[in-house]
Amino acid sequence: MYQISNYTRQQAKKLGVTVKPSTNKKKKIDVYITDGKGKEKKITSVGAAKTDGSYYNDYPTYLKNDGKKKAEERRRLYRIRHAKDRKRVPGGIEKQKPGFFADRLLW
Repeated sequence: MYQISNYTRQQAKKLGVTVKPSTNKKKKIDVYITDGKGKEKKITSVGAAKTDGSYYNDYPTYLKNDGKKKAEERRRLYRIRHAKDRKRVPGGIEKQKPGFFADRLLW
């Protein structure tokens, strides 16, 4: 199971969402919003798993394992590679695509 980093939790708080380990074994985290009555609603799952069950690295993982320089380079390359699916779409936070959350929470 993927260990959610403090970085990801802080980023989630900035967006007004909460994150939990994914119930989907092919993903890292599930993203939730809370309605006015305190009930959580799952928006999406983000962060891919490899076929062997391990997870692709993300910014906090690179930062921890390889240092800031490598993490920043991997972040830059991720953002180039995923430029088209990182953008915010019109509407509230619940309308955002998985790529938006992956970018904001994991990178």
